[in-house]
Amino acid sequence: MNQNNYKKTSYNQPFIEQRADPYVYRHVDGMYYFTASVPEYDRIILRGAKTIQGLKDAKEYILWKKHKKGPQSVHIWAPELHYIYGEWYIYYAAGDVDDVWAIRPYVLHCKGQNPLEDEWEEMGMMKAADGDEFSFHAFSLDATVFENKGEYYWIWAEKTGVGKQISNLYIAKLETPNKLATVQVLLTTPDYDWERVDFWVNEGPAVLKHNGKIFLTFSASATGACYCMGMLYADEKEDLLDPRVWKKQRYPVLKTDEEKGIYGPGHNSFVKAEDGVTDLCVYHARQYDEIIGDSLYDANRHAMIMRVKYDVEDMPVFEYEAH
Repeated sequence: MNQNNYKKTSYNQPFIEQRADPYVYRHVDGMYYFTASVPEYDRIILRGAKTIQGLKDAKEYILWKKHKKGPQSVHIWAPELHYIYGEWYIYYAAGDVDDVWAIRPYVLHCKGQNPLEDEWEEMGMMKAADGDEFSFHAFSLDATVFENKGEYYWIWAEKTGVGKQISNLYIAKLETPNKLATVQVLLTTPDYDWERVDFWVNEGPAVLKHNGKIFLTFSASATGACYCMGMLYADEKEDLLDPRVWKKQRYPVLKTDEEKGIYGPGHNSFVKAEDGVTDLCVYHARQYDEIIGDSLYDANRHAMIMRVKYDVEDMPVFEYEAH
């Protein structure tokens, strides 16, 4: 479909066009960084700016390109930039041109303190914890990392089962930036009908902290108009490796809105606005639902932004806003 042939509304205007799985990070110096999947799925890009809006027209640096053959040669997906252990790392997923769905998580490390201009080096595939016989042996992707009480936690999606596999979300502690310290723990599996459209999927985890609680959004179902966001939450004082402390919302917290012209919202990230208080949700969505062929290869998933509001119970509320 011609990308101009859609219902234009004040709600569905892109922040950055043709950038799916958007990830925005605010560093301690106030600098903002943006990375995302590109339509060609062949490289990792990064932008930097002093403001959120400045990212829209900021120079886009190519930090890394796919290999010509073997692992990391196709389907370069969902990079995330993190500053942990005093250095810059990027987590991303990649497949093999000879086995395109052999998707696994990989790690890049920046040799310096300027992620835009300093050299990046490969650290290879993410390593499971000693004694973990399950992690990263099947389709694995969409890793994110967050800190709680001085410890880093790693959350990712991985498929399990036989036949048409199911994508679940798992959590573990980090031992080093490229190795887990603990055996995987299952956080959520596609329980409900809205998580099972075309594919049974939980993926794209993103962490939001607010007033002592940790909220974990995730994306569900196939990548067309059925794509939507669900949410789990837990108290920061609890043992986050105990799946029983996580509560899952019965219904999606963000989904397609035909009237506003927003289709398949998902794979979001969270970042503070310039005031250091307001939480922003950066997500991708399309402006139409009539997709020819596989929705995964439709280029027009655009990065969009909304403010996160909170209800009387201090739970996050995701509402489309006019621009």
